[in-house]
Amino acid sequence: MKRILIVEDSGTMRSLIASTLEELSEPVKVDEAENGFEALRLLPRNEYALILTDINMPDINGLELVSFVKRDERYASIPLVIVSTEGSERDRDKGLELGADAYLVKPFDPDDLRALVIDLLSRESSAGREG
Repeated sequence: MKRILIVEDSGTMRSLIASTLEELSEPVKVDEAENGFEALRLLPRNEYALILTDINMPDINGLELVSFVKRDERYASIPLVIVSTEGSERDRDKGLELGADAYLVKPFDPDDLRALVIDLLSRESSAGREG
């Protein structure tokens, strides 16, 4: 079973994303972190197939988290999606430049999130078989 980490300071949004992911055809285990520090604490404890993060969070924001994850060879290959209310092209470009694989603007269509996650998890599976 693949594990997904949701990093989001809003409990309501974490729950919405988690329940959306529970409807995937492939069962996943969802871990939740309410901020960047908690995400950094969880990363070494589990093998994640995907990380979803907000940008605007206290302490370590989502862009800083993306930068850390993509610079660390232990985690650099984990697909990462930014899910944020920050919909400006500048924010999107910055997130993708730092290494995010996708950028989804809130509010999002749950079907769009599921399709994106399925696509990224299938790419990750393919890469795992090739390696």
